[in-house]
Amino acid sequence: MKNGRLFIGISVLNGVLLGALVVNTVRGATAQPAVAPVLRARTLEIVDDSGRVRAAIHVYDRAVVLNMGDPRGAPGVKLVASSNGAGLGLSSGERLPNGRSAGIELHADGAKIIVRDTAGRERVFTP
Repeated sequence: MKNGRLFIGISVLNGVLLGALVVNTVRGATAQPAVAPVLRARTLEIVDDSGRVRAAIHVYDRAVVLNMGDPRGAPGVKLVASSNGAGLGLSSGERLPNGRSAGIELHADGAKIIVRDTAGRERVFTP
């Protein structure tokens, strides 16, 4: 008789524990993940499936720089906000021998636009 009661008691306890486990699993699967209200960092990098950095935001003492590149890793867009003003660079992705890129640069400081072709020739437009 005692063995039968012990068996029934353990079976009931196992059923309660299994039910609690199932309820907890279902509740965890349907719950919304916690969202951090603020992400604080000096650098943020976004990588593609291959692990290449495709976009990055860097914070320096006097500037914030956003860089975005193409799938090859070549520069594409550079946006800078600094104590000297803002600038935007749009690149063709082709590096020139002098280290610069062919493309367009817009500078708020001095209000100028620089257009550079793939041969390295450039024109500066000012108001």
